[in-house]
Amino acid sequence: MTDPRFAPVVDLLESFAAADPEYSAQLCVYSFGRPVIDHVVGPHSTADSLTGVFSASKGAAGLVIALLVQDGLLDPDAAVATYWPEFAANGKAAITVGQLLSHQGGLPGIDGGMTVADYTDSAAGAVRLAAAPPVWKPGSTHQYHALTLGIFAEELVRRITGQTLQHVYETRIRAPFGIDFYLGLPEDADPRYRDVLKPVQAPPVPFIDPFGPLGLALNSTAGFDVGDGKSYELLDLPNLREIRAAGIAAAGGVASARGLARLYAAASTGLVHDDGSTPGPFLTQATQQQVAAERVFGIDRANGLTGAFALMFMKSIPRNDFGSWRAFGHDGANATLAFADPAYGIGFGYVPARAEESGTGSRGGQLTVALRQALLAG
Repeated sequence: MTDPRFAPVVDLLESFAAADPEYSAQLCVYSFGRPVIDHVVGPHSTADSLTGVFSASKGAAGLVIALLVQDGLLDPDAAVATYWPEFAANGKAAITVGQLLSHQGGLPGIDGGMTVADYTDSAAGAVRLAAAPPVWKPGSTHQYHALTLGIFAEELVRRITGQTLQHVYETRIRAPFGIDFYLGLPEDADPRYRDVLKPVQAPPVPFIDPFGPLGLALNSTAGFDVGDGKSYELLDLPNLREIRAAGIAAAGGVASARGLARLYAAASTGLVHDDGSTPGPFLTQATQQQVAAERVFGIDRANGLTGAFALMFMKSIPRNDFGSWRAFGHDGANATLAFADPAYGIGFGYVPARAEESGTGSRGGQLTVALRQALLAG
């Protein structure tokens, strides 16, 4: 199903598949609440398949945070310790929610790494992080908190609501809007899951100092021990049943492109019902503006690349030009890309079956450019 206006976008996706027999992907786009692209290519994806979407999970978690802001339960400018008193230890009393959830808090990880249980039972991980000192003066710079950001979001939701972030997401967002994006994949949906495939050819892994800022953010050794005598890399994580069942907010989400696009459409424009009615988005325009406002922009102190973040969400920048200045969403380690762009009225979801490069000029990036060109052409 594709609206004829968007044929050039689908043609571009098809060209990727024609050039690479191993390439598979799902692409879905909603425009003002209606699906206008829903297309699948390649041998490893079907319209109904689900796979791991890594840090695109942060976007779903960010929408839960946005609901708490909208409900008046969470103030991004308040100190984290207002909601989580133990967090004030070791010089962290002044860190605000906005700083913490935009990668400025200085807590990308802990020396020696954290166990998988610290993430699947994030209350345990939260205890360790609350006791830790910040790596830099909070608010002075930023670094992507690849895994710990999910623990922070989960703990704040738990402290404020008494429920898990995953429960709030399921009951207020996923189930009511019929969204094929899970933070905690139920067992009966597991047969639809397809393992994330690794790149056929990947560059050599550079040295990562386990005590350096990047090493901390990547769980010190970029490895995870789940007690079976094996060590798993980041790209393996959602392929482990315990990870996708827990739906860790930083990297454990499982989705289809349909689910990604529908999630952001429901949040930003509302969904058009079968009878033609549009009840409106679950986030007000004021809330969207508040949570999507850029809070930090500049060089990431760990990887030396430019980054920009709102409250949990990524912002479009030249290095990763996925939308307008109003766009908000998140990509994933396998090059999943999902976002809302209120300037264009779209919800976007792209999920490759095999991990690939992301950012401007990547396949996903090219698709967003082709989409914007189609929209501007009318």
